[in-house]
Amino acid sequence: MRLVAFGVFSVFIGFVSCQKKSEQQAYFCTEAYQDKRTVLSEELASIRAKTKDKTGIYILEQGEEAMVSRAWLCENAEKTIDVQYFIFANDNIGLIGSDLLLRAADRGVNVRILVDDIMVDASPEELLALSSHSNISIKIYNPNANIGKNILSKLYSAATGFKDFNQRMHNKSFTVDGKVVITGGRNIADEYFDYDHRYNFRDRDVLMLGKAVPQVVKSFNEFWNHPVSVSVSEVLDSTDYTYSAKDNFEFLHQYACNPENFWPQIRERIKEVPDAFKKIQSSGELKWVDDVHYVSDAPGKNGNDKGLGGGGITTDTLVSLIQRATRSINIQSPYLITTKESRKLLADAVNRGVVVKVLTNSLGSTDALEAFSGYQRDRAELLATGIELFEFKPDAASRMRLMNQEIHGDTANVPVFGLHAKTMVVDEQVSVIGTFNFDPRSSNLNTECLTIIYSDSLALQLVSTLNTDMRSENAWRISTRFNPDSTCTIFRQMKSKIRYLVPKKCVVITG
Repeated sequence: MRLVAFGVFSVFIGFVSCQKKSEQQAYFCTEAYQDKRTVLSEELASIRAKTKDKTGIYILEQGEEAMVSRAWLCENAEKTIDVQYFIFANDNIGLIGSDLLLRAADRGVNVRILVDDIMVDASPEELLALSSHSNISIKIYNPNANIGKNILSKLYSAATGFKDFNQRMHNKSFTVDGKVVITGGRNIADEYFDYDHRYNFRDRDVLMLGKAVPQVVKSFNEFWNHPVSVSVSEVLDSTDYTYSAKDNFEFLHQYACNPENFWPQIRERIKEVPDAFKKIQSSGELKWVDDVHYVSDAPGKNGNDKGLGGGGITTDTLVSLIQRATRSINIQSPYLITTKESRKLLADAVNRGVVVKVLTNSLGSTDALEAFSGYQRDRAELLATGIELFEFKPDAASRMRLMNQEIHGDTANVPVFGLHAKTMVVDEQVSVIGTFNFDPRSSNLNTECLTIIYSDSLALQLVSTLNTDMRSENAWRISTRFNPDSTCTIFRQMKSKIRYLVPKKCVVITG
């Protein structure tokens, strides 16, 4: 879904003159972008000593705070911003995000953007324009499927190199000045930040600062410098396209200056981030942890292996954590496609006396019917492992707590809520927040990343959150006698069943 999210002001604005609207927009832009920045190094000065030996961890549960945090970091970056995403959409969030990066580059910040090829919906002209900025570099990961290709060349690429076509970069990280990182489940698009009016994700990121950040920087540089990451200027021949960098930059500035697109209320919350940061420090919500590891698959994962198997670093890491569990495993995975091997892994844990709880999407909440059908056809075998299985409700009560009420209101038209968080907690001691879906694609094809946090207090906090998401007002408990498929229309049930024709290992790419 790529719908512009902010239309609430349109009724009022329709009654004012074009001149008045222009004046309002100019005033808003002047006020919003006055140089009142507190640069990042100043904001972090009081905790500099802690960051040498520990990692500060804060969980971003709400879409709005995840967006506001990224925006504030863009506005207060001093030297570098490194952006690595599977999806960077050309919607409301994507356009505002692009403008924030552009404004940072205008201040002299070096911006590097690495995006996967398959889900990019920006035009060649837009990519060439943005990459023409002297302080912005854009690279495309594995550019064999989308950018600069027509429908025939895309089909040819998929047909002649299925594995190569499907090897995608699913990593997600946002790093500023080599000091602060945001990583986790969210892509850059409206629905990941609760800004879509029809469908939004229940998602989760982790904000890190301090000791573990260099691990993310190292991983980003490995991807950036790998031959599979290709600069836009090499993917696209600029002589084949007509574009104006000046016009594109002006469009982004004017879009973000329009209060219909970038709400003044959100802008105020960005300004309030320093105060909010002080509050989370004083309240203990910012946790200082001795042992944090960022684990990423290598760029070009399994590129030389035959077939669709191969595993990877993140797969091995998760398997090891599950095998070492002694008491409990709590998992959230939006796309849960199991194999004989993964079901045996869970069954072995249950047989050791480990209580295993898994929450995934229901037929009504999922955004990917192909992925759901892969889970649906093996649901009985999954239950036979002895795990406790839950499916997320599309009208989960938690959406009223997590989504921005100013955008969505307190009405019956609140968007559908789908699960997208990818989280695991082992023995109420080890927390994993990342991009890994419990499916063969994440295991063998996508590059993935995980943040592994060894903290009892953070693990207990996450277990409480995960248990809340599994409560009856938010999810259904699945058994051999009950699943909620029948709560959906017959048409949707049939659409899922038809997808049984697609082999599970070939299920389409998900976010």
